[in-house]
Amino acid sequence: MWDFKFSTVIALMVKTYPFLVFRFLVYTSITLIAVALTGGGAGLGWLGGVILGEPEGGVFYGGILGAGAATYFLYFIREYVLYQVKAGHIALLVKLMDGEPVPEGQGMVVYAKDQVKSRFKESNVLFAVDQLIKGVLKVISGMFNTVANLVPIPGLANIIKVINKIISMSLTYVDEIILAYYMKNGSDNVWSESSKALVLYAQNYGKMLKNAFWVSLLVWGLTIVVFFTVLAPFAALVVAIPSLAGFWTFVVAALLAWGIKSAVIDPIAMTALMQVYFKTIEGQDPQREWEEKLEQVSGKFRELKEKGQSLAKSTFKPFFKKTQQAT
Repeated sequence: MWDFKFSTVIALMVKTYPFLVFRFLVYTSITLIAVALTGGGAGLGWLGGVILGEPEGGVFYGGILGAGAATYFLYFIREYVLYQVKAGHIALLVKLMDGEPVPEGQGMVVYAKDQVKSRFKESNVLFAVDQLIKGVLKVISGMFNTVANLVPIPGLANIIKVINKIISMSLTYVDEIILAYYMKNGSDNVWSESSKALVLYAQNYGKMLKNAFWVSLLVWGLTIVVFFTVLAPFAALVVAIPSLAGFWTFVVAALLAWGIKSAVIDPIAMTALMQVYFKTIEGQDPQREWEEKLEQVSGKFRELKEKGQSLAKSTFKPFFKKTQQAT
């Protein structure tokens, strides 16, 4: 079935529980702001609708505008979340997987932030790397899907559609695994290390996809449970106050479920796939054959390599000049 040890994943979550609490507080705050924007838009819409004699229409269109504002807000802070939350948790997990001690309690959060800052001086560098990685991952998925589409097996098209959905969901965690590879290796060149990690991922794609399938089932199964758990008190409130019933009840419940998923469920999925990835690539070197394939099909992969080569040259030149002067 799967190649990760669920007991180990949970043990790592327990060890990093102070950071999970931090994640929960961050995502809860984000969710509450998104809910407030959506609800505030609906409230303003209702007020405008009352003035115009169309309160229901006002609520609907105001809610749409509020949801749009919430979406923009989530888009706007994505760089902060990646830098302060996701990368910090990755840094902690890498240390623990390597058997290195990390501070306990509140000090763990500070330590995680320091680890990220030591690797990425600015959040925009991390964000730029992450965007390139995501672009390459989509191309890798497309390569395998194209091959599968060419195989004339009856009913394969439907299977491929399901696989595509699974791949799309799992890519959320794979870019974080690539960043984990960089943090684990201790290199100063994130561009080069990311390109190597992507080659290793491509040459082990089948095994990673199999585990992504099980992880995706786990994630969405837990998310559905969370959604209906969150929805239950809203349903009780609707029974008590029927005027609150409607589409926006589900929207608010979905936003809250998203917050819980991002804070608690996503780290479980990321850690499971990270465990599989590091175990699978142990002792492997990036194959030149796969590197050439990615160079041919992905401009973003070529950009990663070029940035890595450029950084390597820039760090080498000062040393060369000093050596030359000394002689």
